[in-house]
Amino acid sequence: MRIFRHIADVTEAYKGAIVAIGNFDGVHLGHRALIGEAERHALERGAPLAVLVFEPHPQEFFRPGAEPFRLTPFRAKTHLIAGLGVDAMYALAFDAEMARRSAQDFILDILVKGLEVGCVVVGNEFQFGKGRTGDAAVLSYMGEMEGFGVVVFDPIAAGGSGKISSTGIRQALQAGKPEEAARLLGHRYTIEGRVEVGDGRGRGIGFPTANIHLDGYMRPAFGIYAVRVSLLEDDKIVSRHDGVANLGIRPMFVSPEPLLEAHLFDYSGDLYGKHLAVDLISYLRPEARFAGLDELKAQIAKDIERAKAVLA
Repeated sequence: MRIFRHIADVTEAYKGAIVAIGNFDGVHLGHRALIGEAERHALERGAPLAVLVFEPHPQEFFRPGAEPFRLTPFRAKTHLIAGLGVDAMYALAFDAEMARRSAQDFILDILVKGLEVGCVVVGNEFQFGKGRTGDAAVLSYMGEMEGFGVVVFDPIAAGGSGKISSTGIRQALQAGKPEEAARLLGHRYTIEGRVEVGDGRGRGIGFPTANIHLDGYMRPAFGIYAVRVSLLEDDKIVSRHDGVANLGIRPMFVSPEPLLEAHLFDYSGDLYGKHLAVDLISYLRPEARFAGLDELKAQIAKDIERAKAVLA
C-alpha cells in the first residue's frame, strides 16, 4: 500500500481512485464493511482502491494534551488497512489550515483537483469542513455537480450485528473485556511498539519482560493479561509467542507512565530495540500490591499458569 502525506505527491496511477473516507480508528467491522463497499466499486470500475484519513486525528488537534483515546495510532492503522488490500492511503495533515477549510473547498481542492476521485464512499454520519458544515448530502450534491460518484453506506445495517463504534470498543477495553472488543473489531486488540530498556526488575526475579510504552494508545483496564506476541521485522511477522503481560503502573514499583510489560513463555533472546505487536487475549486480574517479592513471584507463577490455560 502506497502512503501519500501530501496531495501534491499523489502520482497519476493513484488518481481517479474509489476512496473510502474516515478516521477508521480501530479498523473495526463497520470500517471494514465500508472499505469493502469501496472495494466492490473499485473492482467494478477497474480503479484503484484508496482510503483518506487525517493525521493527527482531528480530536487530537482540537484537544491537545487530552488523555490518549486512539485505538490505533497511525502505524498500527496502516498495518490493518494494508491488510485489507487497499492500494493507497492519503494521510492528510489535520492542522489549522485544514480546520479552516470549508466543505466546498475540501471537495474542490482535495477531492476534485488534487485526487481527481472517481467515487467516494462515506458513512451516513460523515461530517467534514469548517464547523462540520459538510455532510453526506452536501457531498452527494457536489459530486453530481463535479462529476464524481458518492456512495453513502450504512455499515451497521450491512453488518447486521447492531451498532459498532470505536467508542463502544474503548468502553469494552476499559472494562477489561478484550474478548468483547475483539468481537466488535473483527480482530484482536493489538498494541505495537519498540522494546525499551527497563529497570530490569522482571529479569531480577526470574521473569524477564519486554517493556513497551503506550505512546498514542488509549489506556485499557490496568491489570494482567494473557497475550500473544508477534515479533516484527520490516513490518512482517517473523515469530509468534504466547505470554502474560502487566499493563499499568506496577503498584509494587510505581512507573511514572503506564507500560505494557510482556513476559514471553518460549523466548530467551534479546528483545531490546525489537518491534513487537502484542494481542490482548484475556484479562486475568487487576494490578495489585504485594507484601514482598516472594508473594509477588508466587502470584506471577499463578498468572503464568492461568494464562497458559487460557491460551491453550
